[in-house]
Amino acid sequence: MIKRFRSLPLRSRLALLVAAAVAFGVAAVSVSCWFVVQGKLYEQVDNDLQKSAAKPQGYADVLGTLASCPQSPGTDSDDFRVRDNLYVQLVKADGTPCLSSHSAGMVKVTDADKDVIENASSNKGILRNGTDTEGTDVRVLTLPLVVSTGGIGSQPRLFPDTALLIAVPLKSTQNTLNDLALLLLLVSGVGVVGAGAVGLAVARAGLRPVDKLTEAVEHVARTEDLTIRIPVDAHGEDEIARLSRSFNSMTSALANSRELQQQLIADAGHELRTPLTSLRTNIELLTRSEETGRPIPPEDRKALLASVKAQMTELASLIGDLQELSRPEQGQHTGRTQTVEWQDIVETALERARLRGPELTIMANLQPWYVRAEPSTLERAMVNVLDNAVKFSPEGGTIEVVLADGVLTVRDHGPGIAAEELPHVFDRFWRSPSARAMPGSGLGLSIVARTVQQVGGEVSLTPAEGGGTVATVRLPGTATPQLQTGRHELA
Repeated sequence: MIKRFRSLPLRSRLALLVAAAVAFGVAAVSVSCWFVVQGKLYEQVDNDLQKSAAKPQGYADVLGTLASCPQSPGTDSDDFRVRDNLYVQLVKADGTPCLSSHSAGMVKVTDADKDVIENASSNKGILRNGTDTEGTDVRVLTLPLVVSTGGIGSQPRLFPDTALLIAVPLKSTQNTLNDLALLLLLVSGVGVVGAGAVGLAVARAGLRPVDKLTEAVEHVARTEDLTIRIPVDAHGEDEIARLSRSFNSMTSALANSRELQQQLIADAGHELRTPLTSLRTNIELLTRSEETGRPIPPEDRKALLASVKAQMTELASLIGDLQELSRPEQGQHTGRTQTVEWQDIVETALERARLRGPELTIMANLQPWYVRAEPSTLERAMVNVLDNAVKFSPEGGTIEVVLADGVLTVRDHGPGIAAEELPHVFDRFWRSPSARAMPGSGLGLSIVARTVQQVGGEVSLTPAEGGGTVATVRLPGTATPQLQTGRHELA
């Protein structure tokens, strides 16, 4: 049953749930109403019985009825006060009933009626449901028999070993309750059906945005068109509006990601073409020399091999940079980050920079600073920053490196960067027109920017006074080492 319910469409489930909730509420109200009305009707019947038995019976009438003890109504015996459709009879101690001549019938005597006689002095009577000899349901009041002798100043007194039983039929009361039950049943049915219809209408109206979202998702899955957007009310704050905004944000992010991916592939293909073309040309020259038997002069052959080696080195570097950029930007290093000494990483990068620029003077002033990062990734970023300074420094120039209070500055005395080129220096594959003749892929500063952003820092390039460029890297951390575990941040 539960599986079948879960297999229904969402709007059908909502309609059924609404109908079930309304049915439960209507049923609870209807049952409560029926029992309240039943209690009131029985209370009214009991009050009428109490009024009928309130006046003491005549002593002579009681003696006459007990003497003749009629077992059926309609005799000529003297009788005490009665009314139409009222059951009136006296009950002896042994349970024998004696009917009034105008009684509507005989009520079956029970042990409860005999108990009233036995405890007449302390019993004020009982109210119960019963039946007459023909099976008609009646409401019964049994009281100790109180008689009046009729003398002046006489007081009513209990009549020994006899009880007065008065009853009225419950047919009209039961008919009223049955009519009420039928009415409540009809109203409940109409209410449940109406609630189901309203619930279905509300579900359709409420789920219309979900239908649009579903159609959009199916369209994206079918066509891979990420430009689709769902209209959202600018002031909407409900769950549907939030879901629509999230979907639009997701498709926008996916579209941007696809665009960046396509751009990366296009740029990578363009950058790979140059070293591959050079490699192919040099290798073809070497191969043709072997096939034709005409040797290449030793100096030219040495230059060709050096060019092949350089192109292979550039190709390997480019592939490494592409692999680094292809990794996810968030959450990739979470399990490998650790507290590292930034000054040691910068010192290692400086050693490599001195090897690549032996003719340069590199001055460093490094103060302790501890950050949370992946050591190898951060080291690669620092190497790229210093390589950039080495590449653009003139022969015999000076590079100044300072690390203090979590800020690393690298100043070179090269040609500098034009103001219109500064916004593009961290773009992938972007290279200054003046630097396109130099080796490099245009990915180094992109890797620096992404690595620094992942650590929570900032990086910038600005023109230096007197010429050259200043690279500034800021990373959050502390000047004193602290034990860090899990995802705790540095103080």
